[in-house]
Amino acid sequence: MKKAKSILRVLTFILIINYLNGCYEHFPLDQDLTRTQNTFLNQDSVEVQFPKIIKDKITVLAMVYTHCPDICPMTTHNMHLVEQKLPDDLKDKVKFVVISFDPNRDTPTVLKKFAEIRDFSFDKWTLLSGDEQNTKEVMLKFGIKAIPADSSYDADGELSYNVIHTDRISLIDQEGKLRSNYKGSTANLDMILEDIKYLSN
Repeated sequence: MKKAKSILRVLTFILIINYLNGCYEHFPLDQDLTRTQNTFLNQDSVEVQFPKIIKDKITVLAMVYTHCPDICPMTTHNMHLVEQKLPDDLKDKVKFVVISFDPNRDTPTVLKKFAEIRDFSFDKWTLLSGDEQNTKEVMLKFGIKAIPADSSYDADGELSYNVIHTDRISLIDQEGKLRSNYKGSTANLDMILEDIKYLSN
């Protein structure tokens, strides 16, 4: 009996190791994001900690700015398409997060309007705006670069500028680990969906 239990323990251990190895081989990244927490305001001006707010969820994330004329709207649209294509058994397991790297203009109110226009559901979507320090720290975690380009003043006398930035969607697992990055504006939706399904198993 004892010998059978010992064999069972060994087999269980081997299965766990094989599963973990398979998971690591499937994804190019295994970066733990939970070692530090960063403070942001969500679209309702409620202070939250990231990545604590995505605990136990598979998360599809992008860093954008709402004044972007092209890449960012395409990126968030692709995220929305991923949400719409999720099978019913995964809908409650996946969260969508948008973090602004232009917090001076992207206030919680602006982010909320950005989401409402696009019909993002706030039980699935969270949009975040933070101070310069927290924003820079999260950009560094995700390898996001954003450089202000030519600036001008609009008709109301307010500073207007575009930003040259990284085009990316990121996938985070239930343990808060960054597992994969994808081109944001031209994302392969089927690949993202397959990776989400892989993480859910």
